[in-house]
Amino acid sequence: MTFIETIQSGLPVLTEGAMVERVRRNPDVDLDPHIAHAGLIYSDKGRRVLADIYRQYLSIGQRHNLPMLTLAPTWRANPERTERAGCGPVDKLNSDCVAFLKDICAGYDSYQERLFIAGLLGCCNDAYNPQETLTTQAAERFHLPQAEALAASGVDFIKAATLPAVSEALGIARAIARTGIPSVLSFVIRPDGTVLDGTPLHKAIARIDSGTDQAPIFYMVNCVHPAVFMEALAAETRADDKLSERVIGIQANTSSKSPEELENLPYLDTTEPEPFAELLQQIHRTFGTRILGGCCGTDNRHIEKIAALLARENQ
Repeated sequence: MTFIETIQSGLPVLTEGAMVERVRRNPDVDLDPHIAHAGLIYSDKGRRVLADIYRQYLSIGQRHNLPMLTLAPTWRANPERTERAGCGPVDKLNSDCVAFLKDICAGYDSYQERLFIAGLLGCCNDAYNPQETLTTQAAERFHLPQAEALAASGVDFIKAATLPAVSEALGIARAIARTGIPSVLSFVIRPDGTVLDGTPLHKAIARIDSGTDQAPIFYMVNCVHPAVFMEALAAETRADDKLSERVIGIQANTSSKSPEELENLPYLDTTEPEPFAELLQQIHRTFGTRILGGCCGTDNRHIEKIAALLARENQ
């Protein structure tokens, strides 16, 4: 099945766990202060570190025979940051990152048919500070070059992740819509069901769906603990009983702390893999959330437990 057909089928879908956080804690490589893990593809050691993490996740999906979403290391590879990092034009960096991930996926033989590659982009500034967000018009202009570069690289879809505010998210959605590539938007939310800028999630989605020529095919939440997601979605589905039909995925982190508490936390606050996966299974059963994976604090152990539970649910 194609990416769209897979999503429309209602099948459980696995996605990867933490990337940036795992690289940050690896003593063998350094994250670029501007483009994060994107620049690692230009060194032998960096490529090895990234490839090892990707293969850990992809091999789990293959072992459990689950459709899987994998994300190119382009979260911070926007034009402004690419220029600051001095690594060439934005289209080359994004294209090279996607090609790097495609090469890894090519080693999975027939399972490639169940792997779908996303071009990943993020907000312009601090992902946890909505006061730094761009206006909708400025965001569309700012993110369009990267969206075009990712579309040209042949990704299956573009995912904008760790979004703190609706204004910039709408601009990103409009920029991606101009490329014709399917889009997915993923917000950071609070337990009361609001995006970090204070907008209730169901209102954020309604504004974006009605404000773009090509609405996102679905929405996700990332970088929050499963317990936060459950509390938030329970509140928001009372306001809009169709919300769980649009919010169908979560990449959860392992800490219940707020984004403000987690910012620059000197230690890894985590939930062990089995109880973490059981919480995600509860989300799947309660809300029908069927795209499941991890964010900060997760590794291959967490994704293995999630995949095993999803595979059993699909029997």
